[in-house]
Amino acid sequence: MKIHLHIGFLSAQLLMCVAAWQPATAQPSNTPAIEPRTALTSEQVVDKLIQRNLERAQALAAYQGTRIYRLEHHGFPGSRSAEMIVAVSYRSPGTKEFSIRSEKGSPFLIEKIFHKLLQSEKEALTEENQARVALNNDNYRFALVGYESMPTGPCFILSVEPLTKNKLLYRGRIWVDAEDFAVVRIDAAPAKNPSFWTKETRIEQAYAKVGDFWLPISNRSSSAIRLGGQTYFTIDYQDYQITAAAQFDALGNVAGYR
Repeated sequence: MKIHLHIGFLSAQLLMCVAAWQPATAQPSNTPAIEPRTALTSEQVVDKLIQRNLERAQALAAYQGTRIYRLEHHGFPGSRSAEMIVAVSYRSPGTKEFSIRSEKGSPFLIEKIFHKLLQSEKEALTEENQARVALNNDNYRFALVGYESMPTGPCFILSVEPLTKNKLLYRGRIWVDAEDFAVVRIDAAPAKNPSFWTKETRIEQAYAKVGDFWLPISNRSSSAIRLGGQTYFTIDYQDYQITAAAQFDALGNVAGYR
């Protein structure tokens, strides 16, 4: 039981990191297309990304969706798995409601990991917590390291290095859409090891455009356990509906909500 608790603890820490990363979503798209190789410096890309993050708070008023959480552990001291389907309702500036539709698998993982994750995500919505994990120059050092043509369009690739060892920050790379200046992919590891019991943790998160906004569509993470074994965690996001969003005037300012 002690080992199971350690596994549960490290997984919960990992999932809290994932929950904290989710605010890097939902960017209004009203910027002309550009050629990324010649147009902007690293500082300019970051400035535009930060500006869109500020606009996001005004633009996305409310949405609904469905998430499918899956967690599997293989190895010492045994294998366990669980799945949970949740309906999500968000309203700006900081309200999320979760309705659990189904649960199956290990009761321990469901109660100690999934339920704790939902609670931690609600707590992460406070203004103070958002400031601590915001993708900006207060929390990260950025460098432009390349360009890539993604299925969504051309992207800047930025390396991100946390300025503090906050376990809710990360280091790695982000892909920034060259038209909307929205994060479309994250490939990273936590700034601080979530637990002594983990040797390595990798997390990938992908985003897709829903109407005028970029929202997360998948999260994949894996964590190696020191005593032997591997933990895999996934979130799939489905059935998005933007239920309230800003309307912009010719200058890109918020003119009202629809």
